[in-house]
Amino acid sequence: MTPSAAGPLAGVRVLELAGIGPGPYAAMMLADLGAEVVRVDRPGQGPDAGHPVTMRGRRMISLDLKNPDDIERLLSLVERADVLLEPFRPGVAERLGVGPDVCLERNPRLVYGRMTGWGQDGPWASMAGHDIGYIAITGALHAIGRAGGAPQPPINLLGDFGGGSMFLIVGVLAALFKRGTSGHGQVVDAAIVDGTASLTSFLFGMMATGFWNEERGVNLLDTGSPFYDVYETADGKWMAVGALEPQFYAELVRILDLDGLPSQGDRSQWPELRARLSARFKERTRDEWAAAFDGTDACVAPVLTWSEAASHPHIAGRQTLVERDGVVQPAPAPRFSRTTTTLAEPAHAPGSDTDAVFADWLG
Repeated sequence: MTPSAAGPLAGVRVLELAGIGPGPYAAMMLADLGAEVVRVDRPGQGPDAGHPVTMRGRRMISLDLKNPDDIERLLSLVERADVLLEPFRPGVAERLGVGPDVCLERNPRLVYGRMTGWGQDGPWASMAGHDIGYIAITGALHAIGRAGGAPQPPINLLGDFGGGSMFLIVGVLAALFKRGTSGHGQVVDAAIVDGTASLTSFLFGMMATGFWNEERGVNLLDTGSPFYDVYETADGKWMAVGALEPQFYAELVRILDLDGLPSQGDRSQWPELRARLSARFKERTRDEWAAAFDGTDACVAPVLTWSEAASHPHIAGRQTLVERDGVVQPAPAPRFSRTTTTLAEPAHAPGSDTDAVFADWLG
């Protein structure tokens, strides 16, 4: 695979030390943006659980990071890299001999991106963890769910990929930008707990002004309001309603053809309003309601399955989901007017590009 000439990160070289979850996704995003990404797996290591989607767009090499000779081979690539992504617990990279001090000594312009759950310091820094625990201690998990029910983990989209990958990418890109004026690289400490907490900034602001409280499922955006919720349809499927503003709510009411509804702003009437909306949505199928709301400003959309999403007119029209070698997957995002991104090559087998990468980078 030759490096892509397209994308705003064309010419940027990235080394990805093999990990799972947020690290590979961040590497995928950088590859989607045009960077040349090389993943370093252990000999005999199998593919990531996101294979073949999150492994797309990079070449794969195998090195034994417990072997001094292979450590030196890795450091020879570090000397020619712009970015290194490291997914280990604090202290592991240092013990292996590929920590920030060693790598930055070999390449002072290197951006060393560290991806952890708890961060490089703090009482829990050395503990094992997963997404559900990271978002639990930030308060984010407590806020997700219905009134009277248990907190509902949002898969691992909020912690691993929102609070983790995206903040690692932001840090790496900011450090690359700074390097352009300073000439020096630096270490990026991206912790999922930090990123997840940052994502809740607007909620802290709303709590400070009295527009949100800590009780789950009673607030404007957490299914507490009947005009921002999901409703079951006649065929057991669902419609998503987000008619927050008065003009959008008026359009919702018009299309539903309901008279005598309680006031939108009267919280004491929300149970009655929810009951009326629920009963009305159950009178038609999801697709019938989707057709009724299509092209309107009621802020209502059908809840689609993964397999249905690709054929939705808007998703298909923008080619948000595309198929490559029989695998449906998201197209690169965001989009650029001049440095156009393209869907990268499918994942290679771990270790399959070792000789070619060393020949290219060291040749």
